[in-house]
Amino acid sequence: MLVGLYPYDSISAASASDVQDRLSSLELRVQQQEDELTVMKAALADVLRRLALSEDSAAKKQQSTKGQTPLREAFSMSCIANGSSSSRKSHRDSSTVSVARKETLSSAAKSGGEKKKDKPPMEGIKEKEEPPQANDKPPSTPSTPQAPSPPSHPPSPHPLQPQRPALESKGPSPAKSRGHSAKRGGGIERSQSSTWESGEESRNKLVKAASTSKLLAKVVKNAEKHRDPVISQAKMSTREKNSQEGDYIKMFMRGRPITMFIPSDVENYEDVRTELPSERLKLEWVYGYRGRDCRANVYLLPTGEIVYFIASVVVLFNYDERTQRHYLGHTDCVKCLAVHPDKIRIATGQIAGVDKDGRPLQPHVRVWDSVTLNTLQVIGLGTFERGVGSLAFSKADSGTHLSVIDDSNEHMLTVWDWQKKSKIAEIKTTNEVVLAVEFHPTDANTIVTCGKSHIFFWTWSGNSLARKQGIFGKYEKPKFVQCLAFLNNGDILTGDSGGVLLIWTRSTVEPAPGKGPKGAFQITRQIKAHDGSVFTLCQMRNGTLLTGGGKDHKIILWDHDLNPERDIEVPDQYGTIRAVAEGKGEQFLVGTSRNFILRGTFNDGFQVEVQGHTDELWGLATHPFKDLFLTCAQDRQVCLWNAVDHSLEWTRLLDEHGHCADFHPSGAVVAIGTHSGKWYALDAETRDLVAIHTDGNEQLSVMRYTIDGTLLAVGSHDNFIYLYTVSDKGRKYSRYGKCTGHSSYITHLDWSPDNKFIMSNSGDYEILYWDIPNGCKLIRNRSECKDIDWATYTCVLGFHVFGVWPEGSDGTDINALVRSHKRKVIALADDFCKVHLFQYPCSRPKAPSHKYSAHSSHVTNVSFLHKDGHLISTGGKDTSIMQWRLVEKTPTLVPSDSSLGLTDSLLHNSSPRSLAPVPAIPQSPCKPVAVPDSLPLGDTQPDTNTPPPTPLEPTPNGQQEGSPETPPPSDEATPTSDSTLSPKDSLEPSDDTATPSDEGTPFSPPS
Repeated sequence: MLVGLYPYDSISAASASDVQDRLSSLELRVQQQEDELTVMKAALADVLRRLALSEDSAAKKQQSTKGQTPLREAFSMSCIANGSSSSRKSHRDSSTVSVARKETLSSAAKSGGEKKKDKPPMEGIKEKEEPPQANDKPPSTPSTPQAPSPPSHPPSPHPLQPQRPALESKGPSPAKSRGHSAKRGGGIERSQSSTWESGEESRNKLVKAASTSKLLAKVVKNAEKHRDPVISQAKMSTREKNSQEGDYIKMFMRGRPITMFIPSDVENYEDVRTELPSERLKLEWVYGYRGRDCRANVYLLPTGEIVYFIASVVVLFNYDERTQRHYLGHTDCVKCLAVHPDKIRIATGQIAGVDKDGRPLQPHVRVWDSVTLNTLQVIGLGTFERGVGSLAFSKADSGTHLSVIDDSNEHMLTVWDWQKKSKIAEIKTTNEVVLAVEFHPTDANTIVTCGKSHIFFWTWSGNSLARKQGIFGKYEKPKFVQCLAFLNNGDILTGDSGGVLLIWTRSTVEPAPGKGPKGAFQITRQIKAHDGSVFTLCQMRNGTLLTGGGKDHKIILWDHDLNPERDIEVPDQYGTIRAVAEGKGEQFLVGTSRNFILRGTFNDGFQVEVQGHTDELWGLATHPFKDLFLTCAQDRQVCLWNAVDHSLEWTRLLDEHGHCADFHPSGAVVAIGTHSGKWYALDAETRDLVAIHTDGNEQLSVMRYTIDGTLLAVGSHDNFIYLYTVSDKGRKYSRYGKCTGHSSYITHLDWSPDNKFIMSNSGDYEILYWDIPNGCKLIRNRSECKDIDWATYTCVLGFHVFGVWPEGSDGTDINALVRSHKRKVIALADDFCKVHLFQYPCSRPKAPSHKYSAHSSHVTNVSFLHKDGHLISTGGKDTSIMQWRLVEKTPTLVPSDSSLGLTDSLLHNSSPRSLAPVPAIPQSPCKPVAVPDSLPLGDTQPDTNTPPPTPLEPTPNGQQEGSPETPPPSDEATPTSDSTLSPKDSLEPSDDTATPSDEGTPFSPPS
């Protein structure tokens, strides 16, 4: 469609865009068909439910004086089942995972869990259904029970009968979920016609969105289509009843009831309060670098710091002093970086994102001060599409202007007066990939762009840009012009995918009046430089040149006449070269495709300064008594890190993708679970292999030693928990038993301190308890376990932690949770790039939390170091590791201007704390007390999920308390310095702008 309009458009790019639109359309059709299946299943469930009510009513009339009959109990059990049954697997497995949030699940996870998740769970429907959908007539009884609803609605009579946990955990049921699906079944409560109408509206929106962004299309598909039902039904409907076993709270998630018994030491649940914790997190260190799909993103500043980025953080790293500072203004992946000619101001561009409600977050450029870390300007909101691909400051006019290429199909080139935030010129470049843009250093009116099979020379005059295409003539036209630089005489030097350097010189022939710009650039010299591509060029201060090759891994130094002087090869283990920058003295810096930053010289070779993982990261374990932690990822690397000097102790390459890990309490051995069911025990000092075992053939999701190290539990995606006895400080293992009873894959588990019990969660929101000494048996009466103490708390479902779940959650929004060793706080990793800090216990709905941004992908894991002084968090696709320092909030640590440093949630920090941490030894049971039939949400705690409207001002550390849609600062905004807080020590929490990263497969030209 675009081919006919613009002669330079690419047919392949246009067809690729069309394919994306068609894919999005097909995804919508599949979604609508799944919704129709859900309606049909729900209608069947409704028939069975009404039959149950009719028979139940008849039974009551016959035995009104004898209490509840076995028939009643059977139907109660059938309608609210929470146990295990093999016949339930195909219907009631884990929740349907959001495509945009969990696109990066492992292949083993997909085979183990998503095969079952393809079919939505059989779910009940509300009585708003039309008779043609239900395919039956309602029974004669006038009152019809409803599916579970938010507490503001009257409670339905049937599900709120006192429940016996022993009965809940038995037998299959055709009507397992009383409420409709939070994500997919949202339209069921309306008529069928209205369901399809909403689907068609969503389709129209999505087809339009698909041409803009694959990410937005995927998320809006789930979030826009069913937004209202998500809010109304998937609220955590929390209710309490006084049953024969004691008080309990029932939470509904995607229609599934989750029952949690109130511990005996809680005398009156109404008195329970959960406030913000007094502790706060401060980002202390970032491990990793994004080199795998970026270029020209490593520079040395006059402060002696290397500036680079990973995830949504721009890092300023002083390798001599081993210190880091962080610019935290971005809301999603940073993709490009440019340094102002004054070497102080920096511009960084990010991709588009979406918040947790599916609303798009616009890509933009942020200009900031590298000394104060203050944001100076936010540029391009509403202008750029998909993301910012490359950018550059002008040089001839001292950096007054900024040129930007976005990631739209047309790769729009815009020129800005960035200090005034005014867009001066805009033009389409090409449908082909654009890899670089630069201003000419001496001619302020010349801009050069290059990319796939092209180089363009732009003449900028006022608000117009005129293009002249570089003609290769007798020289072979390269597939990619990868990089460009400027020689001292004003000539342009390009490096291409054929390993060739080309010199472009402006011709001196004057054009006829009105016939175009003065002089065109023509090739005057060709130099064969590298075997493989020339990936990067770096002009040195003394006029010499460095080139970095792809295939040959070489860095070559060229003299003023472009004759090669010296070269050095980057070792293969570091990957190919992505960026080269000048360092101190004779040193130079190298960024590589395997996410290393190296510092080297031609005489002394290379020294690693920054390194990290190269693929999705899930496994995390902290040492029991040292400041060490271990990570494992899909790149098959296992890395042991020192949290004190922020260095890598050792790394080892496994045969499998690592997914989970745990240290033996002795600290001598670490167990690592993989995607294939195989797990390894490694010596924590020497990294030697100690033991290797295999449990099933699906992904292992959790490894957990007992507190004394005598037992190991291995949770698998095959729904089993495998148990081993451990001896010789973790070096010998023998199979002890297997816990069988979960109806979905294991997600989390914890041991009791006496090694007798295990609490486990699964993919379909079960909370099960296991009696280990008595044959690993499932404990049917879960009320017996309400007073058990747990040595660790990583289960995401349970009475002490259920308040962490956000309103509208679908059950996949929380990836990991951990209680601190001192039992004061809970750290949480969510699907919206946020790390949260809650008070422990957290036993009220919609509990407030401190929220922190740094990751740009789903946060996969969190863990406290042994002294609780630091928290480690790992990112998924962003491959980053963040180390946070846990600090007490004091007046001297908070900026005086609360609008810059505080969210509205901090205003409630002075409320009294009423729920003390759970003691290590359970108290003696006390008599259960009656609690109300319904628990209103939000009657005691404010909703901290909505950030306050705060002006977008220059702030320390780059933090903004408003999303990028917030009106930007005025043109005359100047950086301000806070008198009570240095930028380096900022403790500001992140704003609540959740931005999952889903930018698709990054483009990587051949090397």
